Amino acid sequence: MGRVPTKTEEIWADLLEGNRRFQAGKPAARELVSRRAALSQGQNPQVIVLACADSRVCPSLLFDKDLGDLFVVRTAGNVADPVALGSLEFAAEYLHSRVLVILGHEQCGAVGAAAAGEKPPTPNLESIVARIRPAFESVKGSPGTGRRLRLAERANVHLSADDILRNSPLLRAKVAAGNLTLIKALYRLRTGQVIRLPNEPRES
Repeated sequence: MGRVPTKTEEIWADLLEGNRRFQAGKPAARELVSRRAALSQGQNPQVIVLACADSRVCPSLLFDKDLGDLFVVRTAGNVADPVALGSLEFAAEYLHSRVLVILGHEQCGAVGAAAAGEKPPTPNLESIVARIRPAFESVKGSPGTGRRLRLAERANVHLSADDILRNSPLLRAKVAAGNLTLIKALYRLRTGQVIRLPNEPRES
């Protein structure tokens, strides 16, 4: 096992290196049995990932990471609801994770549901769509067009990040103090590539 990166940009570069291996179909060799045994004594993940629950989006695989490397929270549409926020806070406060990645993805069904404008059949589904709908409404274009949906997927990552900072004083304070770095990213289903999004939304 090589040197563990400690600086934010080193950590992100390490994640991208793993993603390149995933894209190429050449994952790193792992000693899962010994790693599992070592982790039975505790965990110390440097990276938290808030990702969509979509079955095609598995952070540990797409970043080619081992057991114990990522603290992953997954909700439909990478929505930062109170339970998700509490989970993120746990990793930041008690596991001292250094980086929080908000990971959206292309062809997100939850974003598509928000774009459809139809009333979900249950209050629980409506609670998800209601949180995503502002992202769709914030981007320009004709309803239902592919371009507007792609922009909405990116906007939803920014919305999730904003929700986290607005609704979690603990995480907001850690980001302000430089103890936690928030990175916004998007996963491309067809190529397997993860790209970093700019800090501020833009139409591209």
